[in-house]
Amino acid sequence: MKFNKAILPNGLRVVTIPMPDNPSVTVLVMVEAGSKYETKEINGLSHFLEHMVFKGTPRRPKASDISRELDSLGAQYNAFTSQEYTGYYAKTDSRHLDTILDIVSDMYLNPLFDQNEIKKEAGVIIEEIRMYNDLPQSRVHNLLSKIMHGDQPAGWMITGSEENVRSFTPDHFIKYRNEQYVGKATTIIISGSFAEDTIVNKVAQAFSPILNTPKSGKLPVHESQFSPSIGVEFKETDQTHLAIAVRTFSIMGPRIPVMNVLTTILGHGMSSRLFSKMRDELGICYYVRASHDPFTDHGDLTISAGVDNSRVEEGIRGIMGECNRLKHELVSSAELKKVKDYIAGMTMLELETSDARAEFAGYQEILKKKIELPEDMIAKVNNVTAEDVQKLAQDIFVNTGLNLAVIGKFKDGEEFKTYLKFE
Repeated sequence: MKFNKAILPNGLRVVTIPMPDNPSVTVLVMVEAGSKYETKEINGLSHFLEHMVFKGTPRRPKASDISRELDSLGAQYNAFTSQEYTGYYAKTDSRHLDTILDIVSDMYLNPLFDQNEIKKEAGVIIEEIRMYNDLPQSRVHNLLSKIMHGDQPAGWMITGSEENVRSFTPDHFIKYRNEQYVGKATTIIISGSFAEDTIVNKVAQAFSPILNTPKSGKLPVHESQFSPSIGVEFKETDQTHLAIAVRTFSIMGPRIPVMNVLTTILGHGMSSRLFSKMRDELGICYYVRASHDPFTDHGDLTISAGVDNSRVEEGIRGIMGECNRLKHELVSSAELKKVKDYIAGMTMLELETSDARAEFAGYQEILKKKIELPEDMIAKVNNVTAEDVQKLAQDIFVNTGLNLAVIGKFKDGEEFKTYLKFE
């Protein structure tokens, strides 16, 4: 994968990823603004702002004006909000690059904040919040964040509360946007088929009105834990959903490649240890997965599963057992090779499309301020040893950083304490 990066005088970063033989092009705008940049009073505003960007501009006054124009191009388009960034993108036939660049830049730079539209969209977002709260496999991760991080931004829901969503006014959006959506916090990624000699100038012209003012920051995550923590929410379900997490390190941690290997051993693919244990051997669940989420100032490794209500103890013991195995036994050379080959294959497969490459580069640029090529990532993974994996397991699978979230027919977490522990 090839890319070029330019930094404009207003601080805007432009990343271009040429794919000459690809028929599509993606325009992705990412900004360093998410729920960790909020206070308690405006929690949920980053996500709400993402919605409002699609609600009209002076040149395209209605949401339907934006959607109709994009649909007429056969475009794919959407947006997303996380704890540390927000992204907006459109992907279409490369012939329409100039048009989608104009639309996306107009939306990003000139959103209207009409009070009537805010009120209507608040209803949409409240239903979104309720939808995810009704999905225990989603809700359990919000509960997990709450018990791990408490009453600080890393522990709050990205969508915010219904009460907050109802309270936002145009002034909230204008103030927050002026503080966060500035040139030095924004990265534009163009990926796909385009004229390389003119693209940076086109982006510079399209985004020339962007604010060139200081960026408001965020408070660092405060981590303090001395014993296992358990959170339980009672819900009448036919299945118990659980998530077990340990504290790790930021995205800048030098052991990210080792963590990639460890996480894949545990829960990526149908031959992973957790899949083999929980599904093939015990027949206890349909889904089980492991994921590592590193941010700029913290990280966590999470294992989640949905298990039979009568077999929760067995499920937790099964997960803990596989983590303990990594602490006490070296991974075989055959398994280590299989996992490295899996990571290499999936890394390249996941970068086949213009939008995938845009997000791959944008995610790194926003969080790390640099972009690592996939082949360099794979090379680092190939240097990981069985001893590296065991040492990392011994460092992170400790009871002082252990957390469990459960949603199901349980009133409290007392019964889990006896077997929620690493050996």
